[in-house]
Amino acid sequence: KRIQEATLPGTNLVKSYLEDSFVLFKPKDIVSGDFYWVHKVGDKILFAAVDCTGHGVPGALLSLIGHNGLNQIVNELKVYTPSKILDELNKLVYRTLQNNLEATDIKDGMDMALCALDLKTNVLEFSGAYNPLYIVRGDEIQVIKGDKLAIGSKDNFQVPYTNNSVQLEEGDCLYIFSDGYADQFGGPKGKKFKYSRFKELLVKIQSQDMLNQKQYLDDTIEEWR
Repeated sequence: KRIQEATLPGTNLVKSYLEDSFVLFKPKDIVSGDFYWVHKVGDKILFAAVDCTGHGVPGALLSLIGHNGLNQIVNELKVYTPSKILDELNKLVYRTLQNNLEATDIKDGMDMALCALDLKTNVLEFSGAYNPLYIVRGDEIQVIKGDKLAIGSKDNFQVPYTNNSVQLEEGDCLYIFSDGYADQFGGPKGKKFKYSRFKELLVKIQSQDMLNQKQYLDDTIEEWR
């Protein structure tokens, strides 16, 4: 747990790059298969929410591979375009796991949402492996879907990830996430929270600042559980 927490960006680092932001990180087990990542290159802030297959220890070990992979691609390969980062990470994760895959046919990989925000132009680039980006503008929510290609799958080496570009406006709120919130069981009938309810919730809290949004989301899911 301590090792995993040491690799995650601290709250102060996240705030220094993305001043008006929050991270809601609630591991199901002692260690987590989800992780978040942030990096600054010139006027660009890169940030990601990543969901590794498997819970507990397998997911946590995979999260370290993913975290180190992202750092390596950005720092050593100097790749800063979200779709190209996913292309490289896909190869890296597959190469790391392929001996295991061939021997046991374990389908380990990652779903993720990765953004690059240009602070000068307010242009946001996004690429996703299954996971989407939500942009809330007023009382409307725009969903930019990720590609249906998991990170670590040999099947998609020939298919590059899609790079989406959006011109942001003042007041836009961006959300990236794992499936943890929407797939949480609870409520009166012990059902999943679901994405439709999650979207309604995000639109509902738009008038609140980021700190209060985080608290509201946390309180809501705890009550649901």
